[in-house]
Amino acid sequence: MERQINLWSKNLSPWVWNLAVIGFVLLIGFVFKFIITLLLNYYKNKKTADYSFFRSLVTHLSAPLNHFIPLLTLNVILPYLTLKDVYEGNLKTWLGILLLISFANLLVNAIKMLEDYVYHKYDFNKEDNLKERKIRTQLQFIRKISTIVIILITVSLILLSFDNVRKLGAGLLTGVGISGIIIGFAAQKSLGNLLAGFQIAFTQPIRIDDVLVVEGEWGRVEDITLTYVVLNIWDQRRLILPINYFIEKPFQNWTRSTSEILGTIFLYVDYNVPVDILRTELTRLLNESALWDKRVGILQVTDVKEHTIELRALVSARNSSQAFDLRCYIRENLIKFLSANYPDSLPKNRYTFDQFPPDKLSELPGPRKDF
Repeated sequence: MERQINLWSKNLSPWVWNLAVIGFVLLIGFVFKFIITLLLNYYKNKKTADYSFFRSLVTHLSAPLNHFIPLLTLNVILPYLTLKDVYEGNLKTWLGILLLISFANLLVNAIKMLEDYVYHKYDFNKEDNLKERKIRTQLQFIRKISTIVIILITVSLILLSFDNVRKLGAGLLTGVGISGIIIGFAAQKSLGNLLAGFQIAFTQPIRIDDVLVVEGEWGRVEDITLTYVVLNIWDQRRLILPINYFIEKPFQNWTRSTSEILGTIFLYVDYNVPVDILRTELTRLLNESALWDKRVGILQVTDVKEHTIELRALVSARNSSQAFDLRCYIRENLIKFLSANYPDSLPKNRYTFDQFPPDKLSELPGPRKDF
């Protein structure tokens, strides 16, 4: 085959041969693009939520392979091109640089394929997803670090492909120690954030989708980058915090070891409230609600005030969102039950005739002023 190619290159004029080689490379690129387009359209029209390795490969690697395969082919057949030495050297250098960039892009997208597989294996939408949140947090951080390392290595290899830069690098090695100290002082905050990111990824005081209370705000961890954390507040605002905040300052993590949580409902009622009947009503309401996880459901008198007593209902739920909805449901229905069946148990003010002589009855508050 190589002998036949050499024969063709000698029989054809240089410009015709070079155009034929370039046309062959472009043809390979167009054929590959056509195949990828067909596969993408096939998976786009195929409505299925199941994971497929082939679908993930086509989705993430189709664009990088569109330019990687033609560039690789052109590098392989470059020795067979009829070029002058000066042009051949420059073309070889620039094709090598483009191939490095294309390969780096291919590696970055290959990491996304691994991410798809892990997300499929560890279902994030299950009820108790503590392990899944832990793995996803680590995987996101590893992906970002790996992407940075790939980019740095690619840039280094590109720079080393130039002789002048390589010679300059040899001279700069003598000043690396001093430069490293200077850069360390100048970028200590950035380095601190990077180290904090490593610590958070592997010790995991927070994870993706954890429920936190930070700076008086309740929300879920939406994203953890190398330098900051995005908290999705309950009203759809976003709280952006530096990543080292979660190493240096205290905060509440409601899902650190489990998503299960207790919720409290306080009621302030009159002294004559039938606590036992109200306790029975609480049990009935909990049994009728799908939000209750059947772990805790009690009603207790927790305080006595001047005009009212304090009742605390303690209920449990699978996660904080369901706990909030359950608390609202119990609070609303207990008040409705008291209003309909025991209206005298609602808070009221009491007055005696000793406090208000007959000539002062008109000064009593409220609509009723005669006894």
